[in-house]
Amino acid sequence: MSASWKQLFFQILLLLISCSDINTKTPGPTPQPLPIGPQTVEKSHVLKGESHTEKVEVLNPVNLVLQCTWAGNQNKAPNITGFWKYDGKEIENSQVTVQLENEQYNLKRMFSIAGEENLGSYSCVFGNEAEIKFVVAAPQLGDVRDKPIVSYVGDTVVIACKMEETKPKPNTWNWYKANDTGKEQIFPAAEPQKYEIKNDDRKTKLLVHNLTEADSGLYYCGAVYAISTTMGHVELKVISFYEPLKPFIAIVVEVIVLVAAILLYERSQSKKDYTAAGNGTTDQTNTLASSENNGPEESSSMRQRKV
Repeated sequence: MSASWKQLFFQILLLLISCSDINTKTPGPTPQPLPIGPQTVEKSHVLKGESHTEKVEVLNPVNLVLQCTWAGNQNKAPNITGFWKYDGKEIENSQVTVQLENEQYNLKRMFSIAGEENLGSYSCVFGNEAEIKFVVAAPQLGDVRDKPIVSYVGDTVVIACKMEETKPKPNTWNWYKANDTGKEQIFPAAEPQKYEIKNDDRKTKLLVHNLTEADSGLYYCGAVYAISTTMGHVELKVISFYEPLKPFIAIVVEVIVLVAAILLYERSQSKKDYTAAGNGTTDQTNTLASSENNGPEESSSMRQRKV
């Protein structure tokens, strides 16, 4: 066998060997990453007086560690009783004995904030003498409109809500309208000719078209976060075009009634004066006639007295 054939045979043999090493097994599924547990967040406050309220904003489920430090009072007892409250009520089995260390008392506890039902007010209490309150909630809306929005029948109104620039952006926005049973969510797709929602990060707008008086009421904007939905409300008042004229019409009616009363009074007074004048003329005529009738008799009696 020539050298060229030997070289070719050797190359084919190497190729067969390399092909036999190829793994023909079907690859298994890609392993999924293990789920990450709730994040641990710590909040602390040092109290030098008798009470304090601290706001804690959360976006997602967290393990919240609250730590309270109290400088104590003048007595500085070596130990006091400390406990925790939730929404004003003492948490069961939360009482502990707190030792005085470095001229202060420390109380610490972890709470699982898994959902909206765990939001609220958490308080650490030192011997019923001092209290630190942590208000745990989703980011709150800053601008709240006190006065209602007034619009007219047939118009289009724009109702707006926004989250402050310093607050985290909501995941999305929802709108609701108050009814007899609570709040009903507004779905523009169901009534495209009536409602329209425009969301822009920290801002949202609800457009209500073809207004009627039935559209009056409370509207709620909801900033949706993973832990909860923060609500704000705006009142809408829909009036007809003649509504602003009502005060003017009322004034005109009052003026007409007043003028009519004055005219009636003057007319009645004129009648009384006319009647009185007529009675005076009649009395005078009667007096003259009486004098004329009694004239000869009076003269005769006077002549008799003279005689």
